[in-house]
Amino acid sequence: MKRFWLLMLALALVVSPSVAQTTSKTGTTAATFLSVGQGSRAIAMGGAFVAVADDASALFWNPAGTARLAASEFLFSHNEWLADMTFDYVASAIPVGNGVLGVSGTFLSMGREVVRTVDQPEGTGEFFDAGSYAMAAGYSMMLTDRFSLGLQGKLVREYIKDCSSTGFALDVGTLFETQWRGLMIGMSISNFGTKMQMAGNDVLVQVDTDPTQEGNNENINANLALDRFDLPLVFRVGLALDLLRGTPNNSLLVSVDDLHPNDNTEAVDVGLEYGLANRFFARVGYKSLFMRDSEEGLTAGAGFNLPVLGSAALGVDYAYQAFGRLEQAHRLSISVRTS
Repeated sequence: MKRFWLLMLALALVVSPSVAQTTSKTGTTAATFLSVGQGSRAIAMGGAFVAVADDASALFWNPAGTARLAASEFLFSHNEWLADMTFDYVASAIPVGNGVLGVSGTFLSMGREVVRTVDQPEGTGEFFDAGSYAMAAGYSMMLTDRFSLGLQGKLVREYIKDCSSTGFALDVGTLFETQWRGLMIGMSISNFGTKMQMAGNDVLVQVDTDPTQEGNNENINANLALDRFDLPLVFRVGLALDLLRGTPNNSLLVSVDDLHPNDNTEAVDVGLEYGLANRFFARVGYKSLFMRDSEEGLTAGAGFNLPVLGSAALGVDYAYQAFGRLEQAHRLSISVRTS
């Protein structure tokens, strides 16, 4: 176990200098939708979830968290995102053998848009689609009664009109429960993978390879060489503690995450969740503290978890997220957990 912790520490030391930035590099990575948090509960807590990670949305925040699930869980989250886009997330965690198998899908989409040109600013009569998605699968397990490890791989794809780009990424996470009042310590590295480069019919051009020579072919097919961009790598480390641990019918969960992204400055997320009888919950948080030029901020939400159909439990969660000049986003998640 000590060797494993030393390995994870060494990996964090290698990754941290590359992801920690003193200046913002927003817009310099591909597939930025991978940075958008998932699950209404986690978002309502300001995204401070790497050390909580106790539901199916842990597949996004910290895949090690699913190892602690004693039952199968399915989660669906819908988000009316910024600029009239929609964001959907589907995740399922199923105990298999000595661990838990997790699969998830993330889908960002927009409505059909009109093709406009300089000569035809009102539209050419054509339409185009654009969007992004990621499909992930992984496995987590308890290495001891207090320490869990999770790993997942994912296929990432973005498209716009007749161009697309594909990449592959890995997520790894750990979660440790200390002996001091059940304090949880979580760590994850997300989106460690390949660069992405757009290619397709829209970058096909016809050129004259030697305009100084007469009689040659002036319409040689060629492709514009678009740049290759990194994925939005992020290193998270966090703490979570139930301040009312041991108190019947009440819980007060406090969580704090420190983020080190490769495309922005470092930031801190904080969250608070009050639970009544493990049935009804109220949440509040603040996202992206200390991040330069951030439009994110206050988050809030509520939810309930009720038994249905015998051993199954239904959860419904809502989250509000402020976005400054971009106004706000609303999320709704539905989960089903079976024994």
